[in-house]
Amino acid sequence: MAERTGLVNMKGLPLTLVGPEIKVGEKAPDAELTGNDMAPVRLSQYKGKVVILAAVPSLDTPICDIETRRFNNEVTHLSPDIVVLTVSMDLPFAQKRWCGANGVERVVSLSDHRSGSFGETYGVLIKELRLLARAVWVLDRDQVVRYAELLPELGQEPNYSAALEVAHALSK
Repeated sequence: MAERTGLVNMKGLPLTLVGPEIKVGEKAPDAELTGNDMAPVRLSQYKGKVVILAAVPSLDTPICDIETRRFNNEVTHLSPDIVVLTVSMDLPFAQKRWCGANGVERVVSLSDHRSGSFGETYGVLIKELRLLARAVWVLDRDQVVRYAELLPELGQEPNYSAALEVAHALSK
């Protein structure tokens, strides 16, 4: 599997990403994740919807908490054809607990803890930490990537406005 360096840091320390870069205009790869009920969930199940796909290191960290709550609040004002999926390496039980404790009802949290295959497929698996780098993609109804952002520092928030604008435009 390809390794990429010089793209992501944690507190200024360089990290290695495993997997290819997913670029705008490419078909989004399918991946199998685990839902909060421990059932398998495939990204292809969301074909026909506009998808904001967010990879985060862990929901139980400050920036991931802020990001997931923000997307949860923002999506309530958007078309029901837009779905937000947040993927982390957290166990499904922890994701379910975190979402319940924080009133997150519109974001679907999915776990990549079993194999890390989502992280490898989307090029955001951090080799040194076995966590996901922070990234956001927006997929159109045919699951073509229309927006992609990889954050250079794990502690940075994404450009919410840009991702939301693209998703809103695609939902019309």
